[in-house]
Amino acid sequence: MTVGDLLHKEGYAVDYAADGDAGLQKAGSLPFDLIILDVMLPRRDGFAVCADIRRAGLITPILMLTARGGAANKVKGLKTGADDYVTKPFDIQELMARVEALLRRAPVRPGAYADFDQFGTVRIDRRGTTVTRDGEPVDLSAREFQLLRYLVAHPGETLSREELLTHVWGYSATMFTRTVDVHIASLRQKLEPNPKQPQFFVTVQRLGYKFTPSGSMR
Repeated sequence: MTVGDLLHKEGYAVDYAADGDAGLQKAGSLPFDLIILDVMLPRRDGFAVCADIRRAGLITPILMLTARGGAANKVKGLKTGADDYVTKPFDIQELMARVEALLRRAPVRPGAYADFDQFGTVRIDRRGTTVTRDGEPVDLSAREFQLLRYLVAHPGETLSREELLTHVWGYSATMFTRTVDVHIASLRQKLEPNPKQPQFFVTVQRLGYKFTPSGSMR
């Protein structure tokens, strides 16, 4: 039985990521109350994922889980931003106690775990992954929704195409930056009052894009 199976059995809603890149992408685009992060992940190890999550400004509690023992690895995990560290093999009751403790003492920012985001007449249901505009449902692809969530999570920040590729698509390659432009254009078409004069998804010349929840800041 996996850790996810154990948590699901205890009544938690659980999502999975097959590798470090996918985990980082999900952490930055979807709302979680807790991240359990295995150090031995393909593509990007847990230490790197943890550091990148904290570098992105996310405060979601992180529990590192690994077969690596020794104080040095525990210290490394904590220094990269983990809140707690459990070594395999572990006692199931101990793991659950650690999970419950992290959830109890997790710092909460105003609105950090709210079920909804809103700007203009657009409302985003984080849990149900639905979006409405003027009360009417908006049909977004999964990637468009992930991009929207990442933009909304970083209001006022100038985000490069490369950063968006890394955190939303899970890879970084300048030859694919046009992909970002296409998806931004689609979000504008579906969510902006006037897509030709965007207020919320603003282009920052030569740098990337900026989400401005109160309207265009130029």
